Amino acid sequence: MTDAGQQGALSREFIRISRLRKIFGPGTASELIALKDITCSIREGNFVSIVGPSGCGKSTLLRILAGLLDYSEGSVTMDDQPVRGTRRDVGVVFQNSILLPWRTVLDNVMLPAEVLGLDIKAARHRARELLAMVRLEGFENRLPGELSGGMQQRASIARALLHDPRILLMDEPFGALDAMTREQMNMELQRIWAESRKTIVLITHSIPEAVFLGDVVFVMTARPGTLERVIPVDLPRPRNMTTMSAAAFGAKTQEIRALFNHAGAFD
Repeated sequence: MTDAGQQGALSREFIRISRLRKIFGPGTASELIALKDITCSIREGNFVSIVGPSGCGKSTLLRILAGLLDYSEGSVTMDDQPVRGTRRDVGVVFQNSILLPWRTVLDNVMLPAEVLGLDIKAARHRARELLAMVRLEGFENRLPGELSGGMQQRASIARALLHDPRILLMDEPFGALDAMTREQMNMELQRIWAESRKTIVLITHSIPEAVFLGDVVFVMTARPGTLERVIPVDLPRPRNMTTMSAAAFGAKTQEIRALFNHAGAFD
């Protein structure tokens, strides 16, 4: 059993995954073992990055944590409660912002309030606070098509935080952005995490991004996906672009790359 995060005893265990297995089409000719015997835990308030070869089950694991996908064997708990189905204390951000093009930015952020039946007046106040936090103040009445890709993703993050979830799950949220915008979004996400203190689990294909953002990096193997290694990242925060040129940063990324190279697979 491996505990994620640098804070150790300073933060309590929030998520526990034990001998998790996911099989698609069990008992059929097309049976596919996507995840196999994953055991780990995540502490509250930690930032966890997950990397692994394409098709190793990273997104499957995230969807299981979100309650969007059931698992075949093992157990997944949050606060000692089994994860079976969606939960109100989970927020999800996907690779595409999935903003409704006919609704303003503010109204898009307000969607969880409408779906969950929250107090609209209080939710609108919180939505404006969140838009200010993600630096979209003044864009509340714009349509998504009037925003850049990075701004759309910031709006998507604000929407995922509206109902004050305890955990934010992010599936390759910056993969469609250009390199410069992606770097800026990494800085923004680090700042948002520091201000919100949410537990964040991020799927990424970028090893430097995983190390830059994470307290810990989960490294998965090729399918069937298993947890190859849990690598703590003890770089000081806040991190900036200079961090990426530090010897300790390079050593950490090389440690992860070596695991991929050894397995003969690398994203």
